Amino acid sequence: MAGKTLFDKVWDSHVVEQIENGPSVLYIDRHLIHEVTSPVAFAGLEKRGLKVFRPQLTIATVDHNVPTMDQHLPIRDMLSKSQVDKLTENCNRHGITLFGLNHPYQGIVHVIGPELGLTLPGMTIVCGDSHTATHGAFGSVAFGIGTSEIEMVLASQCIMQPKPKRMRITVDGILKKGVTAKDIILYIISKISASGGTGYFIEYAGSAIRSLSMEARMTICNMSIECGSRGGLIAPDDITFNYIKGREHAPKGKDWDKAIEYWKKLRSDDDATFDLELKFDAADIEPMITYGTNPGMGIKITEKIPDGSSLTESEKPSFFKSLQYMDLQPGTPMLGRKIDYVFVGSCTNGRIEDLREFTRFIKGRKKADHVTAWIVPGSKQVEKQAQNEGLVKILEEAGFKLRQPGCSACLAMNDDKVPQGKYAVSTTNRNFEGRQGPGARTFLASPITAAAAAITGKITDPRELL
Repeated sequence: MAGKTLFDKVWDSHVVEQIENGPSVLYIDRHLIHEVTSPVAFAGLEKRGLKVFRPQLTIATVDHNVPTMDQHLPIRDMLSKSQVDKLTENCNRHGITLFGLNHPYQGIVHVIGPELGLTLPGMTIVCGDSHTATHGAFGSVAFGIGTSEIEMVLASQCIMQPKPKRMRITVDGILKKGVTAKDIILYIISKISASGGTGYFIEYAGSAIRSLSMEARMTICNMSIECGSRGGLIAPDDITFNYIKGREHAPKGKDWDKAIEYWKKLRSDDDATFDLELKFDAADIEPMITYGTNPGMGIKITEKIPDGSSLTESEKPSFFKSLQYMDLQPGTPMLGRKIDYVFVGSCTNGRIEDLREFTRFIKGRKKADHVTAWIVPGSKQVEKQAQNEGLVKILEEAGFKLRQPGCSACLAMNDDKVPQGKYAVSTTNRNFEGRQGPGARTFLASPITAAAAAITGKITDPRELL
């Protein structure tokens, strides 16, 4: 019998029924919800007179719409307040655990799942949010779903899904100084394009991937969605197990031993075949930055913006439209461009390791006067760690302030919006038109590239300051 991929092992073990020439009915182990995509799903249940089938498998938090300052005060934006209130009401009615504002476990849904030990290898995990792919870093099959599918999971703990094709991306070799997980994924997307993963679930492999911490692996899986794929995953190993051990919802005692025994089998067989295999050399990756309006429009920070000559005639209009929106010229360097905002946070780079990297970089330096910087922890636990480790003090000495947890300036759904025409170096996952505010212009980069920009006030190669 032919070997199986890690993805196939997890997927196949969760198929309740296979519809002939159709989708799989997939059992879901963990359902994460937040205030934005759940209200209509709950309304659908009410309409049909249904209860949540397995409320203990659904976990809720508030993240997208919450302010990141003065969280002890009532939410001023009435739409945001209404969504947060509705989630509270729905969770109370259906007996769902909710980490609401000011709860010690509140935070971005894809940050709190792993840190609480709710995300475990071999699970199927869904959420009404495209960046659910983050949880794949643990060797789980995790993907975003729509509102009608949220209702389906609430009602039955199952979902109907067509099975994606399998892709493996191998990155071998040793990463250069100043190169982070964010640079790896921006590099991969720049090579395969923002649609290169369409129809696939990606497994990341190779020595460069195995060398990464769990938080770095989460950054890579988080942005799998930005090349059009359904999700990404990484085989669990000792780094994974050590991260999970002792977390609140992680298995304990004999259950832990049993879990480890199973988790160690979660890897692609040596003779497993993928629909597509891609290989990259870690030595070719440098600090990356985007210049356009999709995450595939990225270059090494030392390179010039492409002139468009290698594009097909059909690709040129959107390329030049993107540069027009960004007010950038083809063939010009990115280095030295003045920036206005720096945002560190989100489900891509709002974990404690990201804040440590940023703080280590700015220690003993000062923020450029004209730069507005928003440093936003991904959760209350990250915020607490940053305080306990003295990161807040270092930030303040350098002219920065740590805000409170939330999705913040990743998306223009709360108070943290980048003004029209302003340039932001952002550690988030998307640089679409208007993503960070109407008319805002976003350069995606790693936390240390963001730190270098915050200090110099312009796009700077972080290696010059390391």
